[in-house]
Amino acid sequence: MVSQDTLYAEKMVAACRAIEQADEAPSLDELAKSAGISRFHFHRLFTRIIGITPKAYAKARRAERVRQELPRSSSVTDAIYESGYNSNGRFYSDSADMLGMSPKRYRAGGAGETIRFAVGESTLGAILVASSEHGVCAILIGNDPDVLARDLQDRFPKAKLIGGDHDYESIVAKVVGFVQSPRTRFDLPMDVRGTAFQQRVWKALLQIPAGQTATYTEVAERIGSPAAVRAVAGACAANALAIAIPCHRVVRHDGSLSGYRWGVERKRALLDMEAAQS
Repeated sequence: MVSQDTLYAEKMVAACRAIEQADEAPSLDELAKSAGISRFHFHRLFTRIIGITPKAYAKARRAERVRQELPRSSSVTDAIYESGYNSNGRFYSDSADMLGMSPKRYRAGGAGETIRFAVGESTLGAILVASSEHGVCAILIGNDPDVLARDLQDRFPKAKLIGGDHDYESIVAKVVGFVQSPRTRFDLPMDVRGTAFQQRVWKALLQIPAGQTATYTEVAERIGSPAAVRAVAGACAANALAIAIPCHRVVRHDGSLSGYRWGVERKRALLDMEAAQS
């Protein structure tokens, strides 16, 4: 016999699919009616099970659709309508929140930009540092420099990537030094690219002192979105500025280490180094 909790979970997943497949997001009344649940009860269940409100879920899915359409559409206008917007005005009123930058800049994928990069070595492995004219735009960590270079190329597919010269090596050295002494201040300018929500999360991470941690729930509360715990975890995973934006300081509610983009062992090593220097 299917439990009531399982039945509710299935109904909420079905509601998510309905939101994703609709050109225009269904209203709360429509979703509740389809689930056979009262409007109030549906909203409460959806928020508890999915982690965010139906409206926030619909907005996030539309934002994802916009981000997918912009690079592959022939124009921003085409992307607007392919994403389900029926007016330019409504799209542009939402675009800053969705993209964290202008639609044209997002769609460009780095077109017209020159990004310098170089790879160094640290106790965490290979570390790739890349900079635009505005500041450091990527710090990537891994075992294989070639994999890191391909990752950078995927992030900026239309940018001109050039190897850093001797002067640029000093920037890489500063980043490597910061890895080894994470309690020092990261004083290089940064070119932080992400949605407005992601940037709110990343700004909150910068407020976590070295040697301390915060849970995903605590970060969600600090940015004023207590129900967006999963979205906070997603923003941490999307961080391209390893260590400089300290997503390694975010842990599960029980203090255990969850998945880290650069590997859980590196997360543990960073926290151990910070604790040793406190």
